[in-house]
Amino acid sequence: MNTAEKLNMTMLCDFYELTMGNGYFQNGYRDRMVYFDVFFRRVPDRGGFAIAAGLEQLIDYIENLHFSAEDIAYLRSRNMFSEEFLAYLADFRFTGDIYAVPEGTPVFPKEPLVVVRASAIEAQLIETFTLLTINHQSLIATKANRVVRAAKGRTVLEFGSRRAQGADAAIVGARAAYIGGCAGTACTISDQIYGVPAGGTMAHAWVQMYDSELEAFKSYCRTYPHNAVLLVDTYNTLKSGVPNAIRAFNEVLKPMGITQCGIRLDSGDMAYLTRKARQMLDEAGWTECKISVSNSLDEYLIQDLLQQDAQIDQFGVGERMITAKSEPVFGGVYKLVAVEDEDGTVIPKIKISENVEKITIPHFKKVYRFFGNDTGKAIADYITVHDETVDDSGDLEIFDPDATWKRKVVYDFTAKELLVPIFLGGKRVYECPSLPEIQAYCREQVDTLWDEVKRFDYPHQYYVDLSPKLWQIQQDLLRKTKA
Repeated sequence: MNTAEKLNMTMLCDFYELTMGNGYFQNGYRDRMVYFDVFFRRVPDRGGFAIAAGLEQLIDYIENLHFSAEDIAYLRSRNMFSEEFLAYLADFRFTGDIYAVPEGTPVFPKEPLVVVRASAIEAQLIETFTLLTINHQSLIATKANRVVRAAKGRTVLEFGSRRAQGADAAIVGARAAYIGGCAGTACTISDQIYGVPAGGTMAHAWVQMYDSELEAFKSYCRTYPHNAVLLVDTYNTLKSGVPNAIRAFNEVLKPMGITQCGIRLDSGDMAYLTRKARQMLDEAGWTECKISVSNSLDEYLIQDLLQQDAQIDQFGVGERMITAKSEPVFGGVYKLVAVEDEDGTVIPKIKISENVEKITIPHFKKVYRFFGNDTGKAIADYITVHDETVDDSGDLEIFDPDATWKRKVVYDFTAKELLVPIFLGGKRVYECPSLPEIQAYCREQVDTLWDEVKRFDYPHQYYVDLSPKLWQIQQDLLRKTKA
């Protein structure tokens, strides 16, 4: 089998999802309607929030779900599945409902990012891919957003393809980084497939290929006069690299009337070197020349460089963003929260653990975000049972579900539902925004968060509260299971 041609990801599932599906089928649960939530318990890097991403790939996966004859033959060869179940899989399509927060939305622990309502078999079979795509892209979008915020308005490019953990991680990782705020990527195929702007300059090999650094620079300027960004640290940044770049600009670009150009550094003391390079360029009249840097950067290094008055216009960030190296697991989980009985009544379910963090929030739910009408800032998120509606025409008292004595009255606010329908009855009802629209939405929504929530270190804990009705349901289930 040519795996490169196997675009159908239906078999990208944990094997237990198939054995459980077969078990459901044989034990009368084939058509039992269930509810699963995708949520996470802790923000990576101990940040104040995460960025939801990966929904478009989940949609593509759901729309293409099917088992091929080759898949059925493989499953039959395992001698674990009934012929009736295999016949069911041969005609398998997703027929349930999916709700999700739009990509680019800032999200917080314990609130559902995706809600699946489907038959037990359907809901179980999509678990792995759902988690895979939401976990990975949310992780990279979250890291990218931290890096972009550290750059304080300067351009950030994603440079990590060659250090990513596999081809797909590089391709969709660049997409997620763009959602988080990166201006573009070095990964060409991500531009071809998703429209993430791809670009690049030169490698040290270009400079080494020529007999002299100056000739290498002049040749590059002649070849790409409108994209002349020269790598100046192959030999000696200040003694040869920057002077030769200035000379190449003078001899090649100036006669053409071109003033837009750049230099890039990939090593050395970036704060010192960029200050000196800026001085040299300005004294030579190249005040519009941009300075770019790369070399194992992350949000903390970028923050430190800018505090040291580094003269940097653009950052190329690679391995520490595309792998989220400081914390490379998002930790999203997929948990059963309710089932339906024969008359359609929703019966909440809870998972209990001695680790309080792992106790789930039961029931089919909604998530509201409260925005202050005077500031436009996000005040709190509020999780309710699916049949509740928030009245934002008056005041509302909310409370910490873990410390109920902590209460706050919310007033003069607008309540917005975060979860939107994606599939209803197996039919797609959601139109994906363009990638630039998702990036702009992400930027706008992050701007609604208070600066205290956006701190890298010890951020303010954003309120995620439960409605009294939902909190009581959870408490009743906890008491019932202890009885």
